[in-house]
Amino acid sequence: MPAYFESGFLVGKPAWHGLGKVLPADTQLSVEEGLIAAGLDWQVDLLPLEISGDEEDNAMAGTSVPAMATVRSQDESVLGVVGMRYNVLQNIEAFRWFQPFLDANEATLHTAGSLHDGKRIWVLAKLNRLAIEVEEGDTIEKFLLLSNSHDGSASVRVGFCPIRVVCANTLAMGHKAGQLLRLRHTSSLQATLNEVRDIVNTANEQFEATAEQYRALAARPISPADVGKYVRQVVLDVPADTPYDDLSTRKANVLQDVIDRYHSPIGGQYISNRPTWWKAYNAVTEHLSYAAGRNDNTRLKSLWYGDNQKRSEKALTTAVELSQAI
Repeated sequence: MPAYFESGFLVGKPAWHGLGKVLPADTQLSVEEGLIAAGLDWQVDLLPLEISGDEEDNAMAGTSVPAMATVRSQDESVLGVVGMRYNVLQNIEAFRWFQPFLDANEATLHTAGSLHDGKRIWVLAKLNRLAIEVEEGDTIEKFLLLSNSHDGSASVRVGFCPIRVVCANTLAMGHKAGQLLRLRHTSSLQATLNEVRDIVNTANEQFEATAEQYRALAARPISPADVGKYVRQVVLDVPADTPYDDLSTRKANVLQDVIDRYHSPIGGQYISNRPTWWKAYNAVTEHLSYAAGRNDNTRLKSLWYGDNQKRSEKALTTAVELSQAI
């Protein structure tokens, strides 16, 4: 299977997914510099489609169809087929959405790149706000993520993305996936993006509200039995009371991996060793960030766009519910 990761950069130390070129920590990229560093300095063209073939064999040959092809200008590769009302959000426009934050010194470009041969792109900016401290030495930085598809498979999405510093794993926010900002590829897309800037000004408040959930989890003890039940629910998708012997070999291995991470987390020297729901929740997100999926490429795609994104969100909501019920 071809690699999902095509190109990208990251400022500072390598990311949890280990992909892309690493730039010095003090790098301050402009929009244009970020575009080039990410390998996204190309455009997407919309080209009409028509039925191919020999007119003698097919009377419809040469007839236009009500669809367009999205084509990368760099190599003329076809990225996807879209409807006639589809409007392209060019990569440079995705970067420029962050320009007001850069100008006001509210954020810096942190990472960006291309997945699946250009079909999906992302830009991640680090907000210049105080990090969240859940427990002493256990901090979370605040990021803003914009992702886009050039194949028509997904809308433009803007969301808040906290990263745990000690192990650089992505944590779920307090809202569900359906509440992320989703913007359709229509002629009013750019105007909509401009309006979203006002909404994003509430990002810090949302981060702090979610931080209260994190701190509540850190204050709630958890038993070894409840760790196993929790992992069964949110990672294995089986009833919490499913006996170990009834698990398939693959699910038993996944359960063991999460429990091992619970007892020996990455960056464990900086993390409290107390048995808490916060520790159990982070064992799940660490598994999703470092072990779930066939490789780093599929893991990144799933964590940001696929099943593991939903699973990460479920891990937080379930941990909050169960910790309060006990």
